[in-house]
Amino acid sequence: MAQMSAEPEHGTEQHQVRGVAELLMPHLLNLYGSCATAKDFEIYAPHATFEDPLMRAHGVDQIKSAFYTLPKFFGESRIVEYTLKENVIAPGKVEILIDNKQHYKIFGRDVDLTTQIRLNVEDGKIVHHEDRWDKKPLKTRDTVNIPFVGRAAEVTRRGSMILTHAFMGFGKDPKP
Repeated sequence: MAQMSAEPEHGTEQHQVRGVAELLMPHLLNLYGSCATAKDFEIYAPHATFEDPLMRAHGVDQIKSAFYTLPKFFGESRIVEYTLKENVIAPGKVEILIDNKQHYKIFGRDVDLTTQIRLNVEDGKIVHHEDRWDKKPLKTRDTVNIPFVGRAAEVTRRGSMILTHAFMGFGKDPKP
């Protein structure tokens, strides 16, 4: 059963912030639950990015490809519990942190993953979506001791996304 607690900051903007999270969460639950539809991706700005330790997507079509692959690889996937923290960065700009537990079934085995989803939202649309497994920052040239290793991780995530995007029909929505 999903659990939600919101911790909005800046009292006068509490209603605006809480409204953004409440609008986004059902769609995110569908994305991670392998039951996304084209409507669920309307939460992203056209130039949005998505990044996790396996891939880096640019634009809504690549983000669709990233999430539409979940049911191809996992027998089950879903967010089983989560808490929200929302920070107003500037007028119209919100950062949402979702500490969560994700459940997957792969080759008949249950796999639970503790992650932090970090969303940068501008004017109600996600512009950057980052999924940090074990709540650890992604490896980049800026976050590791040897910049070459971080750069190699960045290139690998991009290559993985390009292959996934081609495999998934370049973001084509599945037929209902």
